[in-house]
Amino acid sequence: MMETFAHLSLGFGVALTFKNIALCFAGCLIGTLIGVLPGVGPIATISILLPITFGLDPTGALIMLAGIYYGAQYGGSTTAILVNIPGEATAVVTTLDGHQMAKQGRAGIALGTAAIGSFFAGCVATVIIAALGAPLTKLALLFGPAEYFSLMVMGLCFAVVLARGSILKAFCMIMLGLLLSTVGTDLETGQERLTFGVASLMDGIDFSVLAMGVFGFAEVLRNLENPEARDVVKAKIGRLLPGWDDLKQSAAPVLRGTFIGGILGILPGNGAVLGPFASYTVEKKIAKDPSRFGKGAIEGVAGPESANNAGAQTAFIPLLTLGIPPNAVMALMVGAMTIHGIIPGPQVMTRNPELFWGMVASMWVGNLMLLIINLPLVGVWVKLLQVPYRLMFPAILIFCCIGIYSVNNQPLDVAFTALFGLFGYLLIKLGFEPAPMLLGFVLGKLMEEKLRQALIISRGSFMTFVERPISAGLLVVAVLVLVIALLPSIAKKRDEVFTE
Repeated sequence: MMETFAHLSLGFGVALTFKNIALCFAGCLIGTLIGVLPGVGPIATISILLPITFGLDPTGALIMLAGIYYGAQYGGSTTAILVNIPGEATAVVTTLDGHQMAKQGRAGIALGTAAIGSFFAGCVATVIIAALGAPLTKLALLFGPAEYFSLMVMGLCFAVVLARGSILKAFCMIMLGLLLSTVGTDLETGQERLTFGVASLMDGIDFSVLAMGVFGFAEVLRNLENPEARDVVKAKIGRLLPGWDDLKQSAAPVLRGTFIGGILGILPGNGAVLGPFASYTVEKKIAKDPSRFGKGAIEGVAGPESANNAGAQTAFIPLLTLGIPPNAVMALMVGAMTIHGIIPGPQVMTRNPELFWGMVASMWVGNLMLLIINLPLVGVWVKLLQVPYRLMFPAILIFCCIGIYSVNNQPLDVAFTALFGLFGYLLIKLGFEPAPMLLGFVLGKLMEEKLRQALIISRGSFMTFVERPISAGLLVVAVLVLVIALLPSIAKKRDEVFTE
């Protein structure tokens, strides 16, 4: 306990410097902004801003990027409540009751409840990160190459099962990501692989090129084909602070949502997105009058909003302690860390304690900032919601092109980004989810490295993966997850859940 407090004091010393406070504020403000504006999203925004982080120190860069991610969870609820359009995927559930509350003249209460629930959940999730960080890091130090390889296999299996749509399509996306990660030169021999004679591919496909193309450009193309219909609530927003009765109704859903979101956020494979859906389902099932849901039930806002913020922050646990990104945004964070020469994993806490604990402390600071940013500036966000998307997308594309060119000063990178943008758009149209591909791409090189190391140590014997207890256990979990997901009854229920 004393050791954790000592680490936290170190973290606050890092997070409370003027520079890091400014970067945290910038991240939270940008996150709220892109959460409010439908059709951008944190994945595309972080992809666009990755080149900007080159001029920052690693701690400041990650504090800003983290602020964008959990800030988007706050901003997404504003759009969901006031416009009935989820600004972020996790805010889909909030539209069901939040917009109905707004139509009834209770928009301020809905926004206040969402902000308070998110603040509480974010603070609790940060405590969980601080508490589990050291024990999990000590456990991770017991891992060898075989255990790491098996852990990544398990993570990718979870990604397949938790991805929306067909399991087969998700599996194909994972494999495509792994294949793209092999482009470049061989890790040991230096032999060129899949470069097709293109000199710029000798170092492999640039992470920011792939991410910005598949998520940035493709997202713009997808939004342009959707006709805009923004039903901005005309009624007065009203008071933002919930009354005593509202707080009593919201308290238990906030606690349950925080617990559900926190647990699901740790799961690899984008479990954080499922948190709000699971919370809403639980609240509806245990409610005395389930018919209230969908008609302005405050529990339908409090629970899911707490779950999505808790999940967004506990998703950092597997990233910071094990080096395994549980979702596409965390994969981008891995990319940002490697750009700055930091290898994600248990060594981060021992070699870069300022980075680890500085990020943890900045989450408390960020949650407080988000409470201040979101509630008093509701009027500003309402005005922004009235800006047509056709006026925003040229600026988004220009920033994408400038950002990607600035990475290596290579015009070919811009062309590759555009190509990946078209490819990403095609994937979306065909019903493939690009996020598992990004996870496969990020983990591909590390998986290959650990596989080779394990085989060298065992003199070429694949039995090393089942002879070592931890490795064998992780592989058994991976196989069980896939087998259970493929059972006809489970597969049918899974399809129903994602359809809903």
